[in-house]
Amino acid sequence: MIFPRFVGIAGLLLALLPVGSIAQALDDVAEPELTEEQQQYMAWAQQTWEGMTPRTGTVELPGGVASLEVPESFYYLSPEDSKVVLEEIWGNPESELTLGMLFPAGTTPFDGDSWGVTIEYSEEGYIRDDDAAEINYDDLLKDMQASVREESEHRVDNGYESISLLGWAEPPYYDAGQKKLYWAKELAFGDLETNTLNYNIRVLGRKGVLVLNFIAGMPELDDIKQSRDAVLSIASFNPGYRYEEFDPEIDKVAAYGLGALVTGKVLAKTGALAGLLLLLKKVWVVIPLAFGALFKLFRRRDKNEPQ
Repeated sequence: MIFPRFVGIAGLLLALLPVGSIAQALDDVAEPELTEEQQQYMAWAQQTWEGMTPRTGTVELPGGVASLEVPESFYYLSPEDSKVVLEEIWGNPESELTLGMLFPAGTTPFDGDSWGVTIEYSEEGYIRDDDAAEINYDDLLKDMQASVREESEHRVDNGYESISLLGWAEPPYYDAGQKKLYWAKELAFGDLETNTLNYNIRVLGRKGVLVLNFIAGMPELDDIKQSRDAVLSIASFNPGYRYEEFDPEIDKVAAYGLGALVTGKVLAKTGALAGLLLLLKKVWVVIPLAFGALFKLFRRRDKNEPQ
């Protein structure tokens, strides 16, 4: 697989050059003047990225409940690699392993405008959806904002940034035919200039729910909305776990409905991502002058990938 990436301004500058000048331009910026801190970051970034194993094709998720068919336009990272992304690269508190993450091909977790999708599964039973039209999402938002304020105090006490739930980036919507629930939250972490986007999707199954969370900056909202259906086509329940296979004689029915999925409180108690599933994407980029070095870093990795 090949995952080339023009990083930020570097891509714009190189795109303006004639083809014959690009190689020379890369050579010119290949060895920028870096501080010791920047050199350490570069060494860490290279080692971290080269230690990961992006995958495409059929991926059986841990637990055997669901599987992925990952096309060439995306790649999958294992639960262990995803933990490194979430905690060490993006700066989230330590939490349990996810089932892995999806990223668009041509990006890395180090890119400032990148986004990723965490994958989780919560087995709390079959969730009835007959109350979908009765849910007051404005009331749910107020309840969530109060809970986030409590979560923020806990984060600050443990040395992390404060957090605020500003509102819906996209109000909840339930697709009764596909058994999929969508919504997006706009979050502010500490004094970061760019707000964080958590775009949430829940896919109902026979015994639980598949939890897909897009983590990005607010500027990536349109890109994520365009990619949502493609991501949903990647993940599916395995036979025996699909919603339509529910058997009322033997299957457990969840004690909650769709509204609890939006608030996240149930998932927080059952071992999905910690807290209210509010995740930050903060890349620790400290080398604004080293875009050429970053470009060549990831190009070196690309050349070592199997074709």
